[in-house]
Amino acid sequence: MAKLKLDLHDICKKGYFIESELNRVISEAVEKRIALVEIIPGKGSGQLKKTVLRFLDRPDIKKLYHRIEKDRDNFGRLFVHFRH
Repeated sequence: MAKLKLDLHDICKKGYFIESELNRVISEAVEKRIALVEIIPGKGSGQLKKTVLRFLDRPDIKKLYHRIEKDRDNFGRLFVHFRH
């Protein structure tokens, strides 16, 4: 199964860049019909994860994927599942 991975650790200090990277990875998954995107906001204070979840909850983004899975073993990781 093909999977894309986006690690936000390197860009977490550049708030304007986070949304563009999220847009890029979601668009790439849709274009290439990839079933799973792994997003790693990291553990930290949880603010970056909240930002990612707010982005994924936007109506224009929400219609593109099937569901979100929060990793129960690793708080700092999310999986976005697509049904193509």
